[in-house]
Amino acid sequence: MSNEVQVVLPKERYTLIEYALEAKPAVATVNAALVDFAPREIFRWHLSIIVSLGDVDEGGMPSASEREVVDPFGDALDEKLKAPPELPNALFLARMTWNGTRQLLYRLYDPERANEVLKTIVEAGSHPRSLDYRIEDDPDWRHAKWFLDAVSGAS
Repeated sequence: MSNEVQVVLPKERYTLIEYALEAKPAVATVNAALVDFAPREIFRWHLSIIVSLGDVDEGGMPSASEREVVDPFGDALDEKLKAPPELPNALFLARMTWNGTRQLLYRLYDPERANEVLKTIVEAGSHPRSLDYRIEDDPDWRHAKWFLDAVSGAS
C-alpha cells in the first residue's frame, strides 16, 4: 500500500489588496490560486522574509528607485526558492509592502532547502537591503489565513 500523494500545483493568480495597517498604507499581492489549494500538508512550512526598504515616502512606501532595487532581488529570490521548476520547493503566497518593509511569504515543502538558499544569500551578502527570515512549521496554514481570507473577500 502506497502513501503517495499526487499534487497539482496551481498556476499563480494575483490579487492586489490595498488597506491600512496602524494608520499607514499597506499593499499586498496575494496568490489567489492558493485559496483552494490541496493537499496543504505537503507545503506545511511557512516562510516569511522581511526586507528593510531604503528610500521610502512619508507613508513608508518605496520610491520608484527603491522598487528598482528590491523588485529584481525579490524576483531572483522567488526563482531560487522555487527551483527546480519541475518539482518546486516553494509556493508563492504573498508580497506585502508596509511601513518601510517588504515581506515575502511562501509555503515550503522542504524547509532545509529554503534555509540553505537564504543562508547562502545572507552569508555572501548578496542582498541589496538588510533582511531577516523565519521558517515555521504551520500545518494548518494559520499564517496564510489572513491573506487567503482577504482574497476570498476581494473576489
